[in-house]
Amino acid sequence: MTQAAIKLYRHPLSGHAHRVELLLSLLKLPTELVFVDLANGAHKQAEFLALNPFGQVPVIDDNGTVVSDSNAILVYLAKKYGDGQWFSDEPLAAARVQRWLSVAAGQVAFGPAAARLITVFAAAFNAEEVINRAHVLFKVMEGELATTPFLAGPTATIADVANYAYIAHAPEGNVSLQDYPNLRAWLARVEALPGFVPMPRTAAGLQAN
Repeated sequence: MTQAAIKLYRHPLSGHAHRVELLLSLLKLPTELVFVDLANGAHKQAEFLALNPFGQVPVIDDNGTVVSDSNAILVYLAKKYGDGQWFSDEPLAAARVQRWLSVAAGQVAFGPAAARLITVFAAAFNAEEVINRAHVLFKVMEGELATTPFLAGPTATIADVANYAYIAHAPEGNVSLQDYPNLRAWLARVEALPGFVPMPRTAAGLQAN
């Protein structure tokens, strides 16, 4: 039986949505991309709020099963379609992945992701504060990636998928990656995965020229 296409409600410049688009591609799952016009408030309309009451992308509709929140969707897809490769059931391996999902929802969201929101979407964050927060995070990641090729171990997991986009696009928020060779090598390893799809670049911040 042919797998029905999974609907992904997303905006192409959302790193949260890109996480899901990337994993769907890595899993080779047929996907229907549904554009959500954030600029015109489509995510706050009743039709979309019926899918996600928080009014946020991404949301997936997997043949009638609706899941929202990017990291929750990654867990769902990995558990349902990933054959244990992307999110292990082994307790310590699962804990290592969960640690990085928490980082994606915490330090990344309030560091490099917030910095990019200032330049790309005119968000009202304190630029100095969120850029400094990004560099604190990147210094920790630089040290950890000196001893492991991927965030949670020797192979790629949803930990890498969850953290990739906003770190790869950190220069758009005026956060330089120049001092972090291990971090840049990790980004390259993620980009080399079979089925990798990029998020569109924005000419903002350090990427403006």
